[in-house]
Parts: sequence; structure tokens; C-alpha cells
Amino acid sequence: MEDIEQICCQIISAGGTARSVCIEAIYLAKEGKIQEAKQHFQLAEQYFSQGQKIHFDLLKREAEGNNIPFKLLLLHAESMLMTVDDMKIMAEEFISVYEKLLNK
Repeated sequence: MEDIEQICCQIISAGGTARSVCIEAIYLAKEGKIQEAKQHFQLAEQYFSQGQKIHFDLLKREAEGNNIPFKLLLLHAESMLMTVDDMKIMAEEFISVYEKLLNK
């Protein structure tokens, strides 16, 4: 099995990138660049999905009986995914609000 630290870093990397792209999407929407903001949001979704897939694969391994050692790094990776999940909701709402404000 791939080293748990490496797997955690992949999850953190995907989640951190998704978070950053969500923030960029909000800033773009604020500037009135709604289509670019939506494109950034879609990119964030892709990175988030990548992190989720890696995490799901890890959960699947554990369900198959493989011992997954608890690491603080794993807790951080899972926390990152939860944060990004919330960030995506907020970014989508911000984009929608800015779009409505600009189209009045």
C-alpha cells in the first residue's frame, strides 16, 4: 500500500487547491467576471472531487480489512475536505449573488 503520509498529502494538496480556486472564483465574481468565476468554480469542483476520490479509496481499503494507521496528518486531510465542501457552497452562493447584483 502507498505510504499513508503520501496519500494524506495528495488529499491536502487537492483540497488546498480547490479552496484557493474557490476564493479566486469569489474575487472574480466580485469584479463582475461572472463567467470566469463559474469556470474557476468548476475547476474547484474537479480538485475537490480528486481529493474525495483519494479519500474514498482510503476508506475502501480500510473497509476491505486493511489497517489504516491513524495519523494527525490524516485528520488534517479530512478537515481540509470538510472545509472545502463548505467553501464550495459559499463560493457558489457568492457567485450567484454577485451575478444577480450585476444584472439589476
